[in-house]
Amino acid sequence: MRQNTAAWIDAPYAELTVREAPMPTPEPGQLLVEVRALAVNPLDAIIQSNGAVMYGWLRYPVILGEDVAGVVVGVGPGIDAFAVGDRVVAYAIGLEKGRDAVGESGFQAYVAVDASLAARLPDDLLFEDAAVLPLAVSTAAAGLFEADQLALDYSALGAAAAREDVVVVWGGATAVGGNAIQLARAAGYRVITTASPRNHEQLTRLGAEGVFDYRDPNAVKRIIDAIGASPVAGILAIAVGSAEPCRKIARATGAARIAMASPPVSFYDQPRRRGLSLRRIRLFLRLGTRTALMQVRSRTRGIRASFIWGSAIATSPVGPAIWGDYLPRALASGAHVPYPQARLAGSGLAAIQGAIDTLRRGVSAQKLVIALDPASTDS
Repeated sequence: MRQNTAAWIDAPYAELTVREAPMPTPEPGQLLVEVRALAVNPLDAIIQSNGAVMYGWLRYPVILGEDVAGVVVGVGPGIDAFAVGDRVVAYAIGLEKGRDAVGESGFQAYVAVDASLAARLPDDLLFEDAAVLPLAVSTAAAGLFEADQLALDYSALGAAAAREDVVVVWGGATAVGGNAIQLARAAGYRVITTASPRNHEQLTRLGAEGVFDYRDPNAVKRIIDAIGASPVAGILAIAVGSAEPCRKIARATGAARIAMASPPVSFYDQPRRRGLSLRRIRLFLRLGTRTALMQVRSRTRGIRASFIWGSAIATSPVGPAIWGDYLPRALASGAHVPYPQARLAGSGLAAIQGAIDTLRRGVSAQKLVIALDPASTDS
């Protein structure tokens, strides 16, 4: 086993720096994974841009990263479902409160992951393609199935059940959206979604029965008309600015719940440095005002609107249902397609910072992936 290295963030707002890292030790219920591919997420860019906001419990230096795929090289006590040599995809949750933000975070050559948040990969699925899944599929599952979100029934996942209920996914071409479409369909729900026209055909292939252009000024009305008299099981609001049109749809259709995956403003719209600035002050004023207004407007209509926390599935029955039961079978059969498309953004840990910077500038219907060479000592 070679020396471990990681892409560290030494302080809030700092650039990532590649250097040696401690070799993680898998605790009971954990796997040690040699990472062969990893993906960057908006969460990584947001933590780097926001300093202590949102993740104030982090004590730097830490390691970012949630999405990993690789080979099991160690198994902690109490694990029967995995063995050394297994190819897996896994959700690294080291950044969550109470977790190890060094040994359990993904931007390193070796990472300790919870076996309950890992799935065995079929031999023909590339690590780079699988790495797009973990945070996106977990966030989608939390929004759809957690009791304090949309609380959809997931007991029939993958059983080809058919329901009349509709799930609206505003932002279907996003990483969370594309996985939400597939999960909702696997649970038997009908799906109506939004995306740019260039992505309509792809989302139809993923299972959406209706796809509408979110830029269309009549998009809300068109979606309401498409729903007709069908019951709406819930609405998933993804991407900046999605909450308000989703509230209008809920009001018109009688939907009682909206699960929101994004804040009402973009956290990229601020300088990546310490201290107050006019842009940062304006951003947080907009955030507070729009969030409060959304809650007031929703509650007066009997609509429950809540923000999704993807790692919630780590401590609920949803996690084993998705990662233990559904995902391995669905990936092996091709029923669940890794989404979004992997876009190789480089090789080695040193390429991660550039990928995060590219993500800030905007990426559509793709996820930036970094390949790691197991033979390299500086990846």
